[in-house]
Amino acid sequence: MGPGLYGKYGGRGRPAVLRKRFGRQEGLDPPQGGQDYKSRDGSGRNPAGKAEKDMAFVEFDKVKKTYHMGEVDIEALRDVNFEIEKGEFCVIVGASGAGKTTILNILGGMDTLSGGRVMLDGKEISSYNQKQLTAYRRYDIGFVFQFYNLIQNLTALENVELASQISKAPLDAAQTLKKVGLGERMGNFPAQLSGGEQQRVAIARALAKNPKLLLCDEPTGALDYNTGKAVLKLLQDTCQDTGMTVVVITHNQALTAMADRIIRVKSGTVGSMELNRDIVPVEEIEW
Repeated sequence: MGPGLYGKYGGRGRPAVLRKRFGRQEGLDPPQGGQDYKSRDGSGRNPAGKAEKDMAFVEFDKVKKTYHMGEVDIEALRDVNFEIEKGEFCVIVGASGAGKTTILNILGGMDTLSGGRVMLDGKEISSYNQKQLTAYRRYDIGFVFQFYNLIQNLTALENVELASQISKAPLDAAQTLKKVGLGERMGNFPAQLSGGEQQRVAIARALAKNPKLLLCDEPTGALDYNTGKAVLKLLQDTCQDTGMTVVVITHNQALTAMADRIIRVKSGTVGSMELNRDIVPVEEIEW
C-alpha cells in the first residue's frame, strides 16, 4: 500500500499536513486547570484577528453535560476541552463510566450539552436545533457501533445502499463493500455473516455516506482478537488512504499506539491530550 498522506515513520506516520502544522507542538502537555488547547495564544478563545480557518476541525470548549434524574443531578462531563485536526486518527480512551461515550454522542449530534461549545469544520453544532441536528447526523457523520446495528432482513448491499440513499454525495455501495473485502458477500443477510463481516458491513455503511467524520464506539468490543485487529486495520487504512477524520473510543489502552492523537478521559474530564510521535501499525500492537 502506498504512503498516502503519511510520511516514512516506519511505513506510517502523521499526515504530512499535520506534521507541517504541528511541528512545533509534537509533545503537548496534559491540560492543567481546564486549559484549552484549541487557541494558539493560550487564552482559550480564537485570538482577535485570527481567521476562522485556523481553528481546529473539531473543538470542544469547556463542555459540560449534566443528567437530571428526578431530584438528583449527575455530572457526566465537566470542563472538557480538546481539539482534533482534519485527517487525524484519534483515540479517546478511558475506563467505563469516564464519559467517553457521552463525548461521542455529543460530537455525533445524538445528545446535547449543558454548557460550553462544540465546533465541527467551523460550525457550532452545539447551537443546532433538532432539525439541524438531524441533517447533521444524516449528512456529516458516519457511525460505527459496537453491535453493528444492521437491519436483519436486508442484505449487506441493501444495508449499505439504505445509508447512501439518504446522503448528499454518497459513494457507490457495491464498490465500498468491495473495498472492505466483502465483494463476494453482498447478497448475504447479517445472520449469514460472521461478527467481523457484519462489522465490515457497518463500516462500509458509514463510509458510503461520504461523511466528514467517522465515529466508532468500541468497534472491536464484540469481536475476537484477530477479527478486532482486522477491523482496526481497516479503520487505520481508511484514515490514511482517504484523509477522513476517524474518532475511536475504547477502554483498551493498547490501541493508543495506533493513533495520531490520544485523548485520555477520566472522571468526566480530559486528563491529557497528546500527539503521537511514533505511530504503530495495528498489526504490531499486542494486548
